[in-house]
Amino acid sequence: MPFFYGWVLVAVAFVTMAIGVNARTAFSLLFPPILDEFGWERGLTAGAFSFGFLVSAALSPLVGRLMDRRGPRVVIEMGVVVMAAGLMLAPLVRRPWHLYVTLGVLVGGGGNCLGYTGQSLFLPNWFVRRRGLAMSLAFSGVGVGSIVLLPWLQTLIARTGWRAACWALGLLVLGILAPLNLLLRHRPADLGLNPDGDHSAPGAAAERRMTNVVDAAWVAVDWTLARALRTARFWWIAVGYFFGLFAWYAVQVHQTKYLVEIGFSQTHAAWALGLVSLVAVPGQIALGHLSDRIGREWVWTVGSLGFVLCLLALLALRHAPAPALLYLMIVAQGMLGYSLTSVIGAIPVEIFEGRHYGAIFGTLMVAAITGGAAGPWLTGALYDITGSYTPAFWIAIGGSALSALAIWLAAPRKVRAVAGRAGLGRRLTR
Repeated sequence: MPFFYGWVLVAVAFVTMAIGVNARTAFSLLFPPILDEFGWERGLTAGAFSFGFLVSAALSPLVGRLMDRRGPRVVIEMGVVVMAAGLMLAPLVRRPWHLYVTLGVLVGGGGNCLGYTGQSLFLPNWFVRRRGLAMSLAFSGVGVGSIVLLPWLQTLIARTGWRAACWALGLLVLGILAPLNLLLRHRPADLGLNPDGDHSAPGAAAERRMTNVVDAAWVAVDWTLARALRTARFWWIAVGYFFGLFAWYAVQVHQTKYLVEIGFSQTHAAWALGLVSLVAVPGQIALGHLSDRIGREWVWTVGSLGFVLCLLALLALRHAPAPALLYLMIVAQGMLGYSLTSVIGAIPVEIFEGRHYGAIFGTLMVAAITGGAAGPWLTGALYDITGSYTPAFWIAIGGSALSALAIWLAAPRKVRAVAGRAGLGRRLTR
């Protein structure tokens, strides 16, 4: 069991992501019936999702510090309870601010703790050689969960209403994820183990891990948050994450409503949302593994290109709603675009790895989550002003290109080499 414990944690993360992240994504399915029931403006309603992102962004540095001090069990179990509370209180919504508190703040804040941010704060500690593969396997749970959870939730909404669906989803989050995440541990050293299941003595394992260092002077620094904030690399990552998440959530939140408006049924739109995450599974795993061979920048670029193609396909669908374009949109968004998640934790840990990494990554996620909040809000607001999604989609296309450029400028390859570069894979396995 000790040798495999890192992979046990990957399996726990897989299930947690399958349920927890899709519980937050479910806002896209809840959005149309809430609009129909209350008749609120689209930007105001979508703003609940964005507001939840903003609050979770503000809390991210605190989550990182809490992870450094208390470990993943405290952080992720807290996220489970908070998310479940938001979902189970959502049926009481009567005013916009109720929506902002429940499906916005509580679900968004809980998702911050148990989703991409929370998992990226501790899971990279368990792997070095296979960091990209491990993260991509864990995050591929989102795709597997979506093809089961989202169509089921859409059926539940159609039969019993969105309030009953929220209650059922809250019970699912609490009942499965609360006991499962008691297995979590922060670092291999907590159990007397080494990363990647290495059986050798800790000192020998640490010496081998140092062979991937490209910039020894950079790595020798004890990176605190204050020091990281004074580097250009920190801010390039922040820019890359902001615009990467801007495009991601601009599409994700508005995709279902957009497809329905241009002629697709509610069921087909829900299946499209689920299929995006399903096709992401092989893409994430393959590209996460590839990032261990060729570098994180290349995979982030592929992900950014995926969102560019996805947005162009969505724009074309308004003029020609053909199945082929819909499938192109699904494949580009899921198989390519979602590969961003396989390296979102690996990029900063290779630059700022150390005992203060949680605070640094938590602060970087302020930029990422703010981008994720800005995307849905600006897209909805521009629709309310112009009556079209076209301006917002073009902004997201430009943002995706800028995101790719920013990660190249951050250059994690110039701090630590991945296993497949410069013969590192051979040295690490000796």
